[in-house]
Amino acid sequence: MISVERLIRETADRFIGSDITYGHGTGNAIDEAAYLIFGYLNLDHSNPQLAYKKRVSNSELEKLELLINRRIYENYPVAYLINQAWFAGLKFFVDDRVLVPRSPMGELISKRLQPWIGDRTLKRAMDMGTGSGCIAVALAEYFPDLEVDAVDYSIDALDVARKNVQSHRMGKNINLIHSDFFKEIESNHLIEKYDLIISNPPYVDEKDIQEMAPEFHYEPLIGLASGKDGLESVKIILEEAYKYMTDLGLLIVEVGNSRNALERNFPHLPFIWIDFECGGEGVFLLTKHDLENHNAENSEL
Repeated sequence: MISVERLIRETADRFIGSDITYGHGTGNAIDEAAYLIFGYLNLDHSNPQLAYKKRVSNSELEKLELLINRRIYENYPVAYLINQAWFAGLKFFVDDRVLVPRSPMGELISKRLQPWIGDRTLKRAMDMGTGSGCIAVALAEYFPDLEVDAVDYSIDALDVARKNVQSHRMGKNINLIHSDFFKEIESNHLIEKYDLIISNPPYVDEKDIQEMAPEFHYEPLIGLASGKDGLESVKIILEEAYKYMTDLGLLIVEVGNSRNALERNFPHLPFIWIDFECGGEGVFLLTKHDLENHNAENSEL
C-alpha cells in the first residue's frame, strides 16, 4: 500500500509530464492531484496532515489509476471524474451537464458581498443562469433569510441544481425556474423585485471557443459560448435586469475575458470592476440607476 501523500506526489509528477490543462479550480499539478485523490477517497480537507498519512488500499489504487489515466489521456476534468466541485467553501455535485464551478464570485459571496451591500438587508435575489446551482446555494448559505430564484434555460442543468439544493437542504430558500433569461418570469407573472441579480452567464467569444483546451470542450457549450464577441448574453441582461430590481438593487455579472469587448461596446456605462484577493477578474457591478439611465439613453437614440 501507498500513502496518500506519496500518491499525490507521484500523480502530480505524471500530470507534469502530460498535456493536461488546469483551470477547473486548480492551477498546478499538486493541487490537481490532491483534488482528485482527496475527492475520490472522501478525505477530510480540514485535517490534511492526517489524511496524507492514510494508506491507500490496492483496490482503491486500482480504481484511482483508471481515473488518473482518464485525466491524463482523455483530458477529462477531475470534477466530472469524481462528481465533485467546491465553491465558496461548499461541496457540490457536478457532471458534464453543467459547467465546473470556478467563478471568483465564490469569494465575494463568502465575504457576504461586502463592501458593496453595506448594512442593507437582502430579501430577494436572482441567480440568472444558475447551472449547478452553486451561486444560489452559496447565497442561501451566507444569507439564511434570503429567498433566491435560480433561473436556467437548460433542463439538464436544473436537474443538477435541484440535486444540490436538496443536498444542502435549501428547498425553502431557493426556487428553481426554467426560463430563457427573463422571458418565462415575465410571461408567468412571476415578476418580482430583487435586491440582487447575480449572473455568471455564457461569455466566451467565438475565437476563444475554438482555441479552448480539450478539458473545456467536455463542458456544455450552452454554458460557455455567447456569440462572436462573447456579449450576447450580457447584452440581454443589461437591457432587461433593471425592470426586476428594487430601487437600491445591484447587478453583479461575470464576463471574464470579454471585459474589454464589453467596455468598448458600452463606453458610457459606469462599470465597477471587483478585485479579488484569491485571483480572478472580469466581474462587474452596476446599480439599478446605472441601468435605467443606460436604457433610457438607448431608447432616445
